[in-house]
Amino acid sequence: MLQVSEKEIEARLRLDNPWWQAGGGIDPEYQGFPRRAYLPDFSRLVRQEAINRAVVLLGPRRVGKTILVYHAIHDLLTQRGVSGRDILYVSLETPLYTGLSLEGVVNRFKKLFVRPEGTRLYVVFDEIQYLKGWEVHLKSLVDSFRGIRFVATGSAAAALKTKSAESGAGRFTEFVLPPLTFAEYLRFIEREDGLIREAGEERGTLHYETDDVHGLNEAFIDYLNFGGYPEAVFSPMIRQNPRRFIKSDIIDKVLLRDLPSLYGISDIQELNGLFNTLAYNTGEELSLEAISKTSQVGKITLVKYLEYLEAAFLIRRVHRVDQDAAHFKRATTFKVYLTNPTMRAALFGPVDEHHEAIGQLVETAVFSQWLHNAPLVDSLYYARWKSGEVDLVSLDPQQRPRFAVEVKWSDRAFDDPKEIKGLLDFSRKHVLGRAPLVTTLTRSGVKEFAGIKVEFSPSSLHCYTVAKNTLDRLRVGAES
Repeated sequence: MLQVSEKEIEARLRLDNPWWQAGGGIDPEYQGFPRRAYLPDFSRLVRQEAINRAVVLLGPRRVGKTILVYHAIHDLLTQRGVSGRDILYVSLETPLYTGLSLEGVVNRFKKLFVRPEGTRLYVVFDEIQYLKGWEVHLKSLVDSFRGIRFVATGSAAAALKTKSAESGAGRFTEFVLPPLTFAEYLRFIEREDGLIREAGEERGTLHYETDDVHGLNEAFIDYLNFGGYPEAVFSPMIRQNPRRFIKSDIIDKVLLRDLPSLYGISDIQELNGLFNTLAYNTGEELSLEAISKTSQVGKITLVKYLEYLEAAFLIRRVHRVDQDAAHFKRATTFKVYLTNPTMRAALFGPVDEHHEAIGQLVETAVFSQWLHNAPLVDSLYYARWKSGEVDLVSLDPQQRPRFAVEVKWSDRAFDDPKEIKGLLDFSRKHVLGRAPLVTTLTRSGVKEFAGIKVEFSPSSLHCYTVAKNTLDRLRVGAES
C-alpha cells in the first residue's frame, strides 16, 4: 500500500502557508473580510510570551474561528514584524495529515528553514478535534517546545472544552468566539454610522440613540433571520436560503455528527427532535416534564442531552428566582435560549415584525448579546411568582438584584403600566443599581409609574448598546 511521501507533505504545507514565500500573505479573500471585535484580544493572547500555554479557540460552527486565526497571522506578519517562515498553519481536517503525529509535523516545520537560535515560532492546529487524544498531544508539545506558541481551534466545542479542562490544566488558555453581535452585524453591513449615534456616558457606560428607529428595526429583523453568522451576512445565496446553510452545515453537523460521535449517542433522531422542540420554544419557560412529553425523550436522557447541547454552545439554560430574588429549593422549571436567534429562523422559516414568534426571538436576541460577557451572563435569571414575572434579572455575588429587564416588541407598555406590572412590583421590593428597563418597538425615554422610574428603549437599540459596550470593554482590555 502506498504511503504519503515526505515530498507531498511538504508541498501541502507550503500550499497552506503562502506567507513562507517572499511577499506572501494570507488569502486576499480572508484579508478583505471585516475583523471581528474579538481580534485584538485574541491576537494579544497569541503573542503572549510570559506564560507557556497553548491558546484553545472554542466556539460553535461557522462563527469565523479560522478567519480569526488568519487575521491574527496577518497581524503577526504586518504589525509585529514576524517572519512568515516562523508561522505554521495546519488544518487537521486535511486527509493528507491523517495518521501524522503533531510532534512530527512540528519537527518537519522546524527543519524546513534555518533560523537564529531562540527564534519565536507560532504553530496553529485548525480543527484539532479530528485528532484522537488531541489534548494529551497538545499538552506534550507545550511542555516540549517552550519556544513555540501553539494555537488550536475546533468546532466540536463540547468535547474540546471538557478535555481542555481535564487535561490542559495550566497548559491551555481557552478563548470562546460567539456568534455575531448586533453591533458587529451593523458594522459588517456598513450601516452602524448611519443608524447609531453616541448620546453621552453614564457610570462609565456609553449610551446610544438612533434617528431612524424603523431602519434600525429593519436591520434587526435581518439580523434575527441570518445575521448571526459572518458568511451569511456577505453571501446573497446564503441569505436567500439560510435554512440550507445554517441547518445543513451548522446545526445538522453538530446534532448528527459531532455530538453522537463524541458522546456515543445512538438515537440521533431523538436528539434532533429535542433540539427542534427547544428551538421552537426559545425564550419560553419549560419543565423537564413538559419537554419529555413533547420530545418523547426520557428524563434521565433528557438531562444529559441538555448538558451536551449547552456544552456545544447551541443553547443556554436560565434558572428561575421568585419575587424576593430567592432560588427555589426544588427547581422544576427553567428557560432555554438559543445562543443565536438565527437558528430558529433556519429551522422554521424567516420572521417579520408581525410574526407570531417575534417576541420570543427578540428576547432570545437580547439574551444572546449578554453571552459575550461571560461573568455577567452567569448572573442572569428570570423571575416568576404567582402574580407576576420579569424576563431578565441580574444578581450580584451576594444574590441581590442589580438590574431587571422586561423585553417587549410593542409600544403599549410606554403608556400602560399594567403591561409591566410584574417589573414594577419587583422593582418596589428591591434597590436596583439602575432603573428597570423595558424594551419597546420604537419608543424611548424615562417615565415614572407610582414612584418607580422606568427606562424605555427600542429592543433593537438595546441589543446594539449591550453588545457595543461589551465589545468596547474587550477592546480596552486587549490594549491595556
